Amino acid sequence: MAVTGIGGIFFRARDPKALQEWYRVQLGIGEQGPFDWRQEAGQAVFMPFSRDTDYFPADRQFMLNFRVTEFDQLLERLRAAGIEVVTNPAWDSPQTGRFARVHDPEGNPVELWEPPVE
Repeated sequence: MAVTGIGGIFFRARDPKALQEWYRVQLGIGEQGPFDWRQEAGQAVFMPFSRDTDYFPADRQFMLNFRVTEFDQLLERLRAAGIEVVTNPAWDSPQTGRFARVHDPEGNPVELWEPPVE
């Protein structure tokens, strides 16, 4: 197989530097440098959705999903920073793990996913 993983995530932003800083401070992405994000090996889901999905906001073409650890502590820290965190027990299961949703400062939906312990 030619593809071995995700090499980058690229999208437009009104204020790229401020948005990059938000992701660094709030989620730790880019702590090694602005163009370097060392990920842990693990599952990634590549899933196109139908145009009429209600899984994420209709006015957005994409939703970022990040694997996380220390789920409860992360949500606590985000809430303490004034970030609205949405959870729904119906999203969680022992088979799929736990989920929460936030929006970055430009309104992009971000799903936080703690996979189940294997």
